[in-house]
Amino acid sequence: MNLRRIVTFTFVLAVAVLALGLLGCERIASLVLDDAAVMPPTDASPTMEGGIPIGVVVSLTGKDAEPYGLPMQRGFELARKELNMFSPVPFTFVTVDDQSSAAGAKVAVQQLVDQGLSTIIGIAVSTYLEEAFPIAQESGVVAFSSVSSKAGLSGEIGDFVFRAALATDIITPSGVMATHQKFGYEKVAVIYDAADAYSTSSNEEIEKALAANGIEILTTETFATGDTDFSEQLTSIMNMEPDALFISALAAEMPKIMVQAREIGIPDTVPFLVSELSNAEIQEAGAAAEGAAAFTSWSVLSNTPGNQDFVQKYQAEYGIEPEPWAAQSYAAFYILAEAFRNAQSTDATAIRDALAQTMDFPTILGNFSFDPNGEAMYTPVVLIVKDGALQAFE
Repeated sequence: MNLRRIVTFTFVLAVAVLALGLLGCERIASLVLDDAAVMPPTDASPTMEGGIPIGVVVSLTGKDAEPYGLPMQRGFELARKELNMFSPVPFTFVTVDDQSSAAGAKVAVQQLVDQGLSTIIGIAVSTYLEEAFPIAQESGVVAFSSVSSKAGLSGEIGDFVFRAALATDIITPSGVMATHQKFGYEKVAVIYDAADAYSTSSNEEIEKALAANGIEILTTETFATGDTDFSEQLTSIMNMEPDALFISALAAEMPKIMVQAREIGIPDTVPFLVSELSNAEIQEAGAAAEGAAAFTSWSVLSNTPGNQDFVQKYQAEYGIEPEPWAAQSYAAFYILAEAFRNAQSTDATAIRDALAQTMDFPTILGNFSFDPNGEAMYTPVVLIVKDGALQAFE
């Protein structure tokens, strides 16, 4: 049976009611549906095992599982649990492990496409997404990443690809402007993972933003995913005596670079400036992370719609503070559910069109919109590590 054609929309009003409850009373008047809106579409067919199937691709094993895949899975699951509490036709997940590799991501997406699913969510690492999401695009399947943030990927791959995280070309300029005003750096060094698509994109946008602000780059150092010794690059950086160090790296390498930089002798008067930073990375880096500034999409401190409620529920459910990747995934699933509600169909083209029309939708990330290329648009956040925790950047 082709799963793209298996859903009846008797659940539409229930999904809307839950969204209204979480997003506040001010949304009720504008989102109340009339009787016609809750009728199933004429081409609907029975649900598969009573559920609305969504493909999920996350890293459940390998190096990306702890930092990215498991938090994403928790965020998706919490959102699904909340939505299903009010829906007579629940969302169901068909989850496939990408095994922390581009090859694994391609196999996972192909498997879900072959099963006939109309919608796939997940994939954290932009390097994997570049390889895997074209498979969905070519098959006319919606592919929605909650975490990937290399600049321009959605537009490059095609109109069925969407992303919930802010891309590097959105998040970096504001981060550079804010930190430049606070720290007053005029000459900096940059180091990035030349083997990783996101890190390379982040560094490109950092260099553009620095040039636009008249800031000199003293040296550019590179490494590769999986490296553990950065002493040669960091010694070169130390000898240049920069005012600040920009680091573009994934979770495995980021803390190690911070620790080794301080051990080699780069003074703590030289702040580290990074895109995204989780509590796990801060804990691993220890004292070396103190004073680091992060350009990010979300903050546990934010008062965006439903955010504090989300934080409390996540802590109650999992016993830990939510990670950025969990928050982005939680928001992404609510955005997807809103698209289902508006489309009143599980046809991939209808879902694509509904997602593309998302405008100022209240989420824990802020008022969320997609640009014409399927890239996320909302307000970036800058945070700073103080006393071992991320705090508001003043």
